[in-house]
Amino acid sequence: MKSLNGAELASYIKARQARQVRALRQAHGVFPHLAIIQTTDDPVINTYVRLKKIYGEEILIDVVSYRLTEDEALVKIRELNDDNSVHGIIVQLPLHDTSRTDELVDAVLPEKDVDALGQQAILDPATPMAINWLLAGYNVDLKAKKIVIVGNGRLVGAPLARMWRNSGYDVTVLDKNSPNIEEKVYQSDVVVTAAGQPNLITSDMLKQKAVVVDAATASENGEIVGDVATDVRERDDIAITPVKGGVGPLTVTALFDNVIRSSAASKQD
Repeated sequence: MKSLNGAELASYIKARQARQVRALRQAHGVFPHLAIIQTTDDPVINTYVRLKKIYGEEILIDVVSYRLTEDEALVKIRELNDDNSVHGIIVQLPLHDTSRTDELVDAVLPEKDVDALGQQAILDPATPMAINWLLAGYNVDLKAKKIVIVGNGRLVGAPLARMWRNSGYDVTVLDKNSPNIEEKVYQSDVVVTAAGQPNLITSDMLKQKAVVVDAATASENGEIVGDVATDVRERDDIAITPVKGGVGPLTVTALFDNVIRSSAASKQD
C-alpha cells in the first residue's frame, strides 16, 4: 500500500504561508483574522475548530470562534461582514438546523467566504483544493483516468466534481440512490469518497492499482473515521490516504490559503 500522506505536503505549504503572513503584518500592517461560526456541539466539529485555531496560531493568523444559535449567527455574520479587520468567515457545517444552511452561508460576503460555500463564492473550496494538491504532490495524473466521486455533498463531492469536469476529466458522481455503486467504483482508476458512512468502500470494490482518497469524516464510537473499511488498507497494490494525515491537514492548509488571499486583497497600497 502506497500512502498518500497530506501531512508531509502541508508542512511545506505551511512554511510558505507563515512567510506570507509575516510580510502582510510587517510590510502592510494587515493582521489576518478568521472568524468561525458554529451552531452544533459535536465532537467531530469541535475537533476541526480546535485544529483551525492551532494552525492559525502557528502561522500568526488570529482565529476566533463563536458558538451561537442560527438567529444569533445571522446577526453575527452581518456584523463580521462590516468589520474590516475580519478577512475570512466560516459557517461550520453541519448546522444545528440544517434547513438554514443556504441562508447562513449565502449571508457571508463573497470576498470573506473562505470556505467557498456561498452561491456567489469567488475563492476555491478548501477540500477540493486539498485533494488536487494531494494528487498533484504524488504525481497522480487525472487525464485519461476514470474517476468516481462517492458522495455529492456541498463541502466535497459537488464542488470537486464541478472543478474536475471543468478541467475536462472523466468524472462519475455517486450517491446513496445511485444504482450499481460497487460495479462503478470497481471500474474506476481514482476513487474519492466523501459520504460520511463508515465501511462503505470495501476491498472487493477496488481494482488493482486504484488510487483512493478518503475525504469523509464521521464519528464512530468516539473516533473520527472515514468511508474506507480496514480490509482496504491491507492491500499492497493500491495508493490510499492514511487513516490520519490524508486530506484533513491539506484541507486546513487550503482554507488558510484562502484567508491569506482575502487578507492580501484587503491591504491598502
